[in-house]
Amino acid sequence: MSFIRPSLGAVATLLLCVAPNLYAEVKSTIAISDAQMRALGIELVTLNRQPDTVGARFPAQVILPPSQESVVSAPVAGLVTQILVQENQQVRAGTPLFVLSSPQLGEQQLALIQAQNRVQLARSTASRERSLFKDGIIAQRRVIEADSALRDAEAVLQQAKMSLTLTGVSTATINRMATSSNISNELTVTAKTTATVTSLSAKLGQRVSAADPLLQLAKLGTLWLDVQVPSGEASRWSAGHKLHIAGGAEGVVLSVNPLTSGQTARVRAKVTSGSNGLRLGEFVQVELPVPAGAAWDVPIGAIARQGQQVVVFVRDKASFNAVPIQVLTSAGQRAKVSGALKAGDRIASSSVIALKAAWQGIGGAEEE
Repeated sequence: MSFIRPSLGAVATLLLCVAPNLYAEVKSTIAISDAQMRALGIELVTLNRQPDTVGARFPAQVILPPSQESVVSAPVAGLVTQILVQENQQVRAGTPLFVLSSPQLGEQQLALIQAQNRVQLARSTASRERSLFKDGIIAQRRVIEADSALRDAEAVLQQAKMSLTLTGVSTATINRMATSSNISNELTVTAKTTATVTSLSAKLGQRVSAADPLLQLAKLGTLWLDVQVPSGEASRWSAGHKLHIAGGAEGVVLSVNPLTSGQTARVRAKVTSGSNGLRLGEFVQVELPVPAGAAWDVPIGAIARQGQQVVVFVRDKASFNAVPIQVLTSAGQRAKVSGALKAGDRIASSSVIALKAAWQGIGGAEEE
């Protein structure tokens, strides 16, 4: 059934006839007949019994703690010749990830071999000079110069080894390279820890520069949630509060960002159970449960405000009672409220502005 919505002027005229004693005075009971209610377009909803706990739902994205993410980058410039893993594959420490062909790697190996040869030569020279000085054949200055040259050569060798270490070459491989004249341009990059490949950006045959990201690894043992809540609701969330996640998972609030962005605030939560049913990056619905007690689910349009006072209008025979309430949570077009309400109560859900005008008295404050 559809109703014709009267103008505010018609509403005021009708309410003057309905409740003349309300002018300039706030009453808790407003006498309105069924016929007048229909003329005003007032619709009713019935309160149903609530569960033990209630809570509004908010969107959240499944994310990882920063400490559990790592990016594997190209240690040297080169060509991707082999990709040995795929997305969603679990790898362990030492698992080969991809193979690069890099002229730069060959240059680093050459520098290592040359540095190793200089150290051997400087060490031999220093030993000979010390022997000659002991026999009184040369001056001590020659020994000092030889020792200095040896220290310089050892420093260059150490730098060459560190350069290769940064490319991901193991210490055992570096020591083997230093004593061999074989130079290879191929480098196999391996995983440093047990993790899951969450993103693979490298392509076979791709030319990459040093530090270009090739794949992303993540430890999926712990998941976080990035929850977006209305800024007005942020004060109800605090660290330690438990929350429900759609699908049966559970979580706990870690922190609430006090700096809101626009109309929303960011809440960071940790998944405590049921993480196996969640996927990284997916969006879920989370609920912050609150004890129901006298809490009820009502339409936003049923709530009227006057200053600090908040009420809903409960139908009682040929009148409406303004019942004070407290808004617990709100999301979308619904709200959780507490107050002196009971299951079966019928509350006004539309044209509440007309009832508010009568509640305040004609000429009262405008609808907020």
